Amino acid sequence: MGQRKYDRQPRRTAVVTGALLLALQAWIAASAGPREQARRLYDRLAGVPPSASVLDQMTSDITANNAQAAAQLAMADRNFYNVTLRNFVAPWTNRDRSAFVPLNDYTATVIGMVRDDVDFSTVLSADLLYVGNTAGAPAYSAANNDHYQYLDDNNVDLKASLRPATQSGLLGLPVAATAGIMTTRTAAQAFFIAGTNRAMFRFTMINYLCRDLEQLQDPSLPTDRIRQDVSRSPGGDSRVFLNSCVTCHDGMDPLAQAFAYYNFDATAGRLLYTAGVVQPKYLINSDNFKPGFVTTDDHWDNYYRHGANRVLGFDGALPGTGSGAKSMGQELAHSDAFAQCQVEKVFRAMCLREPGNAADRQQVSDIKGRFSTTGYKLKQVFADAAIYCMGN
Repeated sequence: MGQRKYDRQPRRTAVVTGALLLALQAWIAASAGPREQARRLYDRLAGVPPSASVLDQMTSDITANNAQAAAQLAMADRNFYNVTLRNFVAPWTNRDRSAFVPLNDYTATVIGMVRDDVDFSTVLSADLLYVGNTAGAPAYSAANNDHYQYLDDNNVDLKASLRPATQSGLLGLPVAATAGIMTTRTAAQAFFIAGTNRAMFRFTMINYLCRDLEQLQDPSLPTDRIRQDVSRSPGGDSRVFLNSCVTCHDGMDPLAQAFAYYNFDATAGRLLYTAGVVQPKYLINSDNFKPGFVTTDDHWDNYYRHGANRVLGFDGALPGTGSGAKSMGQELAHSDAFAQCQVEKVFRAMCLREPGNAADRQQVSDIKGRFSTTGYKLKQVFADAAIYCMGN
C-alpha cells in the first residue's frame, strides 16, 4: 500500500504542473499588449517579421480598435501571397497533399482570386486562370508548367505579377466546359490522369467540403448509377459490396459523371475535353457487373441532397442536377459545408490549432456567416481568423 501511494505522487505533481503551465500560457496570451498582438498578427499573416515602421502603424491601429486595418497592412506584404497562401493552397493540388510542389496554374489561380477578392464560391466553376505578367517568363502553355516554374525559380512577386486570364482562351476549352481549378492543367494532371475520374471528385470533396469518402458513406441511397466496373461481389462475397462499396459509390458515381468528357493525356501533357463523347475510362471493366450503369453523357445528379448527407446544406435554389463539371462545381460550392470548410482551414492556418472550445466554434460560425453573405471573400476570412488569434 505504501509503495502505491509513493508511485502516485509524481503523477499528481505532473497534472498540477501541466495545469499551471496552461494557466500561465493563457495569462500571457491575455496580457499581450497591442505591440505584441501586432507582431503576432503580422507573423501569422505574412510569415515574416514586420519592419519597425509597419509594426508602429499596426500597433497604433490595434490601440485605436482598428485591428482590421492592421491585418490589411500585414496582408500587403508580398509574403502573404508568396509564402502563406502558397503553402496553404499547394496541398490541394496533388494526391500526396504535399506543400512541397512547384508553383503551378492551380495554386496561382487561387492566390489571384484571394488577392482580387474574387467570389470564392466560383473556385469550382469559373472560366478563370491566373498567369504571371513578368518579362522573360515563357508564355503559358497547356502542355507544360514552364511558365510557373520560371516565376518560382526567380522568386517573382506574385502579388504584383499575377493577372487574370481565361481557361477558354489559354486551354482552348469551351466556356461551358471550364470549371475553375478542376479544369486547370495541374488538377487534370493530378486527378484526371488514368483511373476513372473518381479521384477528381474525391479530392474536390476533401479540399473544398472537408469530407473524404468515408465520411460521406450512406447505404440508404439508390444504387442505380453505380458503374459496371464496381463488382457486386468482390472476392465472391456480396456483403462487401452491400456494406462497403455501395456506401461510397451510390453518391459518388452520380456526381463524378460530370467529368465524363475529361481526361489527361500524359504523352501530350495536357487536359483533354471531348464534347459529347464519353471517355473510355468510364466504360472499363464492364464485365465486372454487366447490369451496372453505363455512362452515355455527362449528366449528374446529387444524391447527397437526400439521406445522411443532407447536413452538407446544399442550396435549395439550385436544382441539384445538371450536365458537366461547371454546374456540378456550382452545386458543391453553394453548400454550407463549402463555406464551413474554407473557414475551418483558414482558422487552422492562422491559429495553429483546431477550434477547441465554445468561443472558437462561435467565432468560426460568425466568420462563416460573414464569408457567405458578403461575397465569399477569402482574404477577409484570413484577416478575421488572424485577428481572433492574435492574442494567443
